[in-house]
Amino acid sequence: MSKNLYIKTFGCQMNERDSEIMEQMLAQEGYVPAASPEGADVVLINTCSIREKAEQKVFSLLGQLREEKARNPSLLLGVTGCVAQQEGERIRERMPHVDLIVGTQQIYQLPEMLARLTQGMTTRETATDLEGSFAIPPFQKLLINTPPSPAPHSFRRFVTIMQGCNNYCSYCVVPGTRGREISRPVADIMEEVEILVSQGVKEITLLGQNVNSYGKTNKVADTEVDFPQLLRQVALVNGLRRLRFTTSHPKDLSEALMRCFAEIDILCPHFHLPVQSGSNAVLQRMNRKYTVENYLEKVASLRRLCPDIALATDIIVGFPGETEADFQATMDLLQTVRFHGSFSFKYSDRPHTRSAEFSDKIPEEVKARRLMEFQSLQDSISLERNSESIGREVEVMVESGEGNRLRGRTPANQIVHFTAAPASSLIPGTLARVQIDHAGKHSLKGTLRN
Repeated sequence: MSKNLYIKTFGCQMNERDSEIMEQMLAQEGYVPAASPEGADVVLINTCSIREKAEQKVFSLLGQLREEKARNPSLLLGVTGCVAQQEGERIRERMPHVDLIVGTQQIYQLPEMLARLTQGMTTRETATDLEGSFAIPPFQKLLINTPPSPAPHSFRRFVTIMQGCNNYCSYCVVPGTRGREISRPVADIMEEVEILVSQGVKEITLLGQNVNSYGKTNKVADTEVDFPQLLRQVALVNGLRRLRFTTSHPKDLSEALMRCFAEIDILCPHFHLPVQSGSNAVLQRMNRKYTVENYLEKVASLRRLCPDIALATDIIVGFPGETEADFQATMDLLQTVRFHGSFSFKYSDRPHTRSAEFSDKIPEEVKARRLMEFQSLQDSISLERNSESIGREVEVMVESGEGNRLRGRTPANQIVHFTAAPASSLIPGTLARVQIDHAGKHSLKGTLRN
């Protein structure tokens, strides 16, 4: 008899991939996806703690689920991911109705943990050890034994190539919640990619906290392969149409990786390169290990090798000690680089980070004002960048559609809304040529070309 499973995912693409893995594993135990927590047998909240707001959303949802648990006492409620790793049993002190707490490297224990709960062998399960291994069980076995679950973007999938981080930025929880860097074996990665492509996947995104350092530290792999070499191997898989990756640390960005954008045809010309601040003083306090000058040199090299590359970034405003001059330096950097887009946030203290102990915190109203100023300038630049596409014919990979209205994405990661004849049968994953007629801050509009 099948059981209903509902997974709510917060946070990054790494969490999205972890949720897919959990769903695939539990499918082997008879669980089927549920559309909502109501009526589910198991509800898993896959969490993110990178920022305070994300963590608050998790506990807000857990509070709401208390009523569902009261209506359905047999419901099993679990917390997985970074908040589970960070807080452990403290979650249960706040939310006693939680049955299951599973850390980032223990998700492979889920089937056994749920089995013990459903069979009444225990009433509570917790697993938060950082094992530092991909071996429980090998990722590719999950894919061989379990077909991909139905998803709106089944033509596009994530493949994790490494986990953890060794950089210890002063504001970041990742080393504590994901552990130290471990590179996954090349053979496992290639087998997973080949299986996915054989099942109809057209676009692969390689995932890691810092893909630039793949193969350099704490290696599981037996061969000496760095990230540019791995990219070139993956790009050779027959049938793969687009290749992406995320995320990169600027200090580890090599010329060999930059050359990949010029030399690998299916590598999309879109690069997310988090800078975090335009002030060297702030970067030093963040422990980022590069300067603004270093960053700008690498941007110049990227654009020399791949003139059409679209650059995106992350920005933290209001870091402890950030002066008005420091913030202005960030605005100047935005004007200089003219990112196509950015993810920008107000600084917030995170548990067990060095910056949480810094005394010179910025008032909330100052952080809010700086964030609004930065986002306003970014919006205007994004509109200008998107307007550069007007009149061009671009390649769009179809993502979704209804009737003759379709949505897709360019290699530069721009969202495109376009029209086509109802009989065109452009299913998700199809590549189409679209004439761009209009640009907005966050998307483009166009018409299908024959």
